[in-house]
Amino acid sequence: MPELVTRPYARAFEEYAVRHPEVLCLSADLTSSCEIDGFRDRHPGQFLSLGMAEQNMMSFAGGLGLAGFRPFLHSFGVFLYRRPYDQLIASVAYPRRPVRLMGFLPGITTPGGMTHQAIEDVAVMRAIPNMTVLDCGDATEVESVVEAADAIDGPVYCRILRGEVPRLFDTPLAVGRMRVLAEGRDVLIVTAGIATEEAMRATAALARVGVSIRHLHVSTLKPFDAATVVGHAESVHDGVVTLENHVTTGGLGSAVAEALAEAGLARRLIRLGLDDTFAHGGSRPYLMRHYGLDAIALVAAVERLTGRRTGIDENTLADVRVDAVHSATKAEAL
Repeated sequence: MPELVTRPYARAFEEYAVRHPEVLCLSADLTSSCEIDGFRDRHPGQFLSLGMAEQNMMSFAGGLGLAGFRPFLHSFGVFLYRRPYDQLIASVAYPRRPVRLMGFLPGITTPGGMTHQAIEDVAVMRAIPNMTVLDCGDATEVESVVEAADAIDGPVYCRILRGEVPRLFDTPLAVGRMRVLAEGRDVLIVTAGIATEEAMRATAALARVGVSIRHLHVSTLKPFDAATVVGHAESVHDGVVTLENHVTTGGLGSAVAEALAEAGLARRLIRLGLDDTFAHGGSRPYLMRHYGLDAIALVAAVERLTGRRTGIDENTLADVRVDAVHSATKAEAL
C-alpha cells in the first residue's frame, strides 16, 4: 500500500516560499484550514491576513502582482471564485497578473455541503481567458504544484488536497502533460484529482477478469491536451469513460467530449461525476458512493461500454484499494 503523506502542501509551500521572497502568502481567515498556520508563525514578513473578505483579497492580490510580487491566495476553492468573481476577472485574469489561487477542499472532499463544495469550479475557471487550471491527484502532485504554478506566466487556479494524502506517483506534476497509467485496448478511462485513485482500484480489478483498460490521469485541465486524449481514444475499441470530482458539465468530461467531437472521432463516451446536482454533507467515501464517483460506478460504466458482466463487487475492489480505508460515517472537519 502506498504511503499516506501528512500535510504535503504545508511543507512544500514553505520550502519554496522561503527561497523566493517575492512570493507572498495571503489568507482569508482560513489559515490553519489551508495548512499555512506554521508558515504564518515562522515567516510573518511574507504573510498577509486579509480577513473574511475575499473580494478585497482578490483585488489586493492583483495590485501585488502589478508591483512585482507573486501572491499565493489560500482559501477553500469555492471562496476563490463564487464571491470574488468580478474582482477575479477585472483585477487578475484580464491583466494577466501572476496570482496563484490555491483552492482547498475541491468538490466533495469536504462534508460542508453546498456552501463549501467547489463542484463547478473547473467549469467556471476553464471559461475565463488567461486562466490556467491544475488539479492535484496525489501527495506528489500537491508537493510539486507550488513550483509548477509559480512558473506560469499569468493567473493559475489549483485544486489542492490537504491532510493525509496518498502518494500514487513518483514524478512531479508537469503542466500540460498527462500521465499514462495503463495502456490497454478495450476502454479508455480519463480521470483527474481524487477520481484517479478510484480508477486505479477499478483498473486493477478489471485486469483480473480480462478487461484491458487504458488510463490517463489529467492534472492540467486548462490548457487541455486534446490531441493526446484523441490519440489514446483511437487506440481503444469500446469507448471512453471520464470520472471527475465535479459536475459533469463543463469539467473534464466536457473537455474530453469537445476533443473527440472536434477531431471527428466516433467513440462512445460516458461521463461520470455529479449529474446536475448539488451534493449534501457527508464523508468523502459516502459521497463518492452516493453520487457514483467511486470505483464500483466506474466498473459499471465499463460494463455498459463492453457489454460484459465482470462479477466485480465492492469486496473485490476492497482487495485492491490504494488508500487506507477511512470511516464512511465520520466526516472530515472543516
